[in-house]
Amino acid sequence: MRCSRIIKTAFCAVLFVAAALMGGCSGGYSFTGASIPPNAKTLSLKQFPNYAASVNPLLSQQIYEKLRSMYESQTPLSVTSADGDLQVSGEITAYTTEASALSANDNVATNRLTITIKVKFVNLLDPDADFEQSLSRYKEYDASRDFSSVESSLVEQIVEELVDDIFNKTVVNW
Repeated sequence: MRCSRIIKTAFCAVLFVAAALMGGCSGGYSFTGASIPPNAKTLSLKQFPNYAASVNPLLSQQIYEKLRSMYESQTPLSVTSADGDLQVSGEITAYTTEASALSANDNVATNRLTITIKVKFVNLLDPDADFEQSLSRYKEYDASRDFSSVESSLVEQIVEELVDDIFNKTVVNW
């Protein structure tokens, strides 16, 4: 009986210390890995205009919606259209599909869809964190498939990766 009380007391002490440590850790950390300045309350997000030579008419909206959703669900920031403490904007600069591999008899075996965007990040609370950078992602698909039959799926996968890249670069500091 005495041993059981000692174990319960030790367990309670460990829980108390863990709670005190977690409660004392204020400042922009979250369980998602985001590192946000504690005084940052808002993030302004703008549509990414599409300046690519070949245009997917849904791409700009897809990027915007996925980014907005990620910032809203994984940070305490309020997403606004302008004047945020943190500001994300950009543009779509390339949307291309091209042969990426040949088969043994020199026929095209796979094609590659590549999407490139230029991202601008402004941190009004820490200007040293500002950046402007191009990000590019691609997916390959079997050349025997019609592009229009795989385009939607490929774009969704690429947008997901680009949004992860933007999120990580802006608030996870990788």
